[in-house]
Amino acid sequence: MLERSCGFVAALALSAAVTVSASPAFAQRGASCHGGQSFDQFLAGLKQQAVAAGVSQRAIAQASPYLVYDQGIVNRDRGQRVFGQIFTVFAGRMATEGRRVKGQQLIKQYAQAFARAEKEYGVPPAVIAAFWALESDFGAVQGNLSTLRSLVSLAYDCRRSEMFQAETIAALKIVDRGDLSPDEMIGSWAGELGQTQFLPRHYYDYAVDYDGNGHRDLLHSAPDVIGSTAHYIAAGLKWRRGEPWLQEVQVPANLPWDQADLLVKQPRTQWAQWGVTYPDGRPLPKDEMPASLLLPMGRHGPAFLAYANFAAYTEWNNSLIYSTTAAYLATRIAGAPPMRKPSAQVAQLSFNEMKQLQQLLARAGFDVGKVDGILGQQTRTGVKAMQIKYGLPADSWPTAELLTRMGGSASSAPSASAEPPFRPAGAPPAQRQRRLPPPLPQ
Repeated sequence: MLERSCGFVAALALSAAVTVSASPAFAQRGASCHGGQSFDQFLAGLKQQAVAAGVSQRAIAQASPYLVYDQGIVNRDRGQRVFGQIFTVFAGRMATEGRRVKGQQLIKQYAQAFARAEKEYGVPPAVIAAFWALESDFGAVQGNLSTLRSLVSLAYDCRRSEMFQAETIAALKIVDRGDLSPDEMIGSWAGELGQTQFLPRHYYDYAVDYDGNGHRDLLHSAPDVIGSTAHYIAAGLKWRRGEPWLQEVQVPANLPWDQADLLVKQPRTQWAQWGVTYPDGRPLPKDEMPASLLLPMGRHGPAFLAYANFAAYTEWNNSLIYSTTAAYLATRIAGAPPMRKPSAQVAQLSFNEMKQLQQLLARAGFDVGKVDGILGQQTRTGVKAMQIKYGLPADSWPTAELLTRMGGSASSAPSASAEPPFRPAGAPPAQRQRRLPPPLPQ
């Protein structure tokens, strides 16, 4: 999967897509990484690659009317902006009560498919249902653009050409296999397909026919969506059968905070010795099951034990907030109570303050990746190291105090409400590692 930055709600102000056939002005950008080829020349070579990969001439002929260049797609890919969002706000908007209830209803409605998927792949129904909810609101929002047009446009553009050439060929293989016709391949601008938003390569490799009609249809068939999603989570993301993924916990004030890190694993008996309990105060099992302590908003926010299966979430989407939200929603669908609200507002650095902190971390020798004002894992790692240096609680959460200690200038930082505003279900699909999520509806 293509890596993406750890940020959230994308704010896109884009004009309508305009389909063009590689006019000279637009061709220049793509031609620079294709030996000066025009789009038509590039496409001819891509078709030859597809034939060499086993795609029939029949499938290529079927798809050819849709293999046209769309500058609007490239504009979208290059025009993404992202604004950091605190976990309780993102989870409050995405892991809604409505989605919990609908997920449970669909598990009952498609009980046979969910039971079969769990038996064959070991993935619990709630895990499948949570991804189904976040990616397309259970199929309600899948995108409305030609997948082939999107893929071939991004393949000609230089930014991720090799990736999207492979995805275009995979889409042609889906056509050739008879799963979808080219006109049925409608999805997001980045080329994902179906109700759990698979890239074509994952569609081709992991889609299964659970309704028995001879086609793998992830756009319209709920049983196919359920089975295919389970197959991908199990085989592609290495889900461990019978093991938990995330549990909310309560942490004491004197915890050794430097241990709160996804890179640190301790047996539950050790967390119990340090005073970690379930939210209602019940003790943790005193066993050797390894778990990491996840504090998405630092020591003043929600706390979770993340188990080995949580890695499947970060592989699906390496954004920590998305991953934690998806895993949390799955626990809610499985019957867990709502997470405890923070006792007070949790201060969050502003966008500019976060960029300033990243710049200071970079000067101190830390690799924070792109200085983008977004709290990603690399930034969290640097924050933790500097908290240890200055004798602050090393919970990896950036604060105004840390920024000031490092020589920065912190204004009155905005605070995130402990109780975020309710937003209805129906958000567009939150895309995985390939790109950033589209905006929530207003």
